[in-house]
Amino acid sequence: MRKTCLEEIYNLAKKDKRIVFVGSDLGAGVLSQFKDEIPDRFFMEGISEQHVIGLSAGLAMNGFIPYVNTIATFITRRCFEQIVVDVALHNLPVRLIGSGGGLVYAPLGPTHLAIDDIALIRTIPNMTIVAVSDAVEMKKFMQESVDYNGPIYIRLAKGGDPIVTSANRVFKIGKSYLVNKGKDILLITTGISLQIALKAKEMLIEKGINPGVLHVPTIKPIDKQAIIKYSKIFKSITTIEEGIISGGLGTAVGEILQETDYKGTFRKVGIPNKFSDKYGSQNDLLKYYKITPEDICHYVIS
Repeated sequence: MRKTCLEEIYNLAKKDKRIVFVGSDLGAGVLSQFKDEIPDRFFMEGISEQHVIGLSAGLAMNGFIPYVNTIATFITRRCFEQIVVDVALHNLPVRLIGSGGGLVYAPLGPTHLAIDDIALIRTIPNMTIVAVSDAVEMKKFMQESVDYNGPIYIRLAKGGDPIVTSANRVFKIGKSYLVNKGKDILLITTGISLQIALKAKEMLIEKGINPGVLHVPTIKPIDKQAIIKYSKIFKSITTIEEGIISGGLGTAVGEILQETDYKGTFRKVGIPNKFSDKYGSQNDLLKYYKITPEDICHYVIS
């Protein structure tokens, strides 16, 4: 997913002179072809993330479309004021790419776990938030990102994730996608949690439960019409996300259900609002926080 995102920036930049890449402390060789072929629109600024946001805002004010990439915790927590004041306040077309969204950097501990990035960025006016499920969906989204009005926060997973997106599906920012029609319950996902939900779906079907699966790659602005529509069909809704349940996808869906006086059962599966006290791999922490297909089945059945 990350590789596809960066490759698409290069491909888009070859066609559009407005596109600029800005990075902080990224690995050696990242977008080396971009650097060699389009050096005047390639900036690697070192460990100076707040400066990177200010630089990108200035470029956007002068007609460019900057794609900014660094670790998700740095581009959200460390740069929050610059994003608000320099970028969002002016509704600038800056694309903020957060690498390692969720539990990707589990071996590095709580300072590098971007579990609150979606919740933080959701509070900012004018911001759009996108978390795609795989490389195929990323490529489709990147084509839509160029001329989209205003700033976008793009949450990246670790890469190498299984492909679950249909090749013929059209991507539109702000739209959700019913991946499985179902009839008994509705699972609402974003990012890689779609993969978790699809595995849970197969397990549930074996138990005689056919769940609907609604994928929501755009968390803000969320597809309110779709959620209202399906809330009238399903009497049980569960959101699944790789982030804290305070302020993220579950909260966004819950706000809509509350407004429409939803009478069914609503559950939020995600990470509690506390710092992690565990180390390990991403999968280790997903198991620890009970964000697995097996756990989803348990929540649904219980």
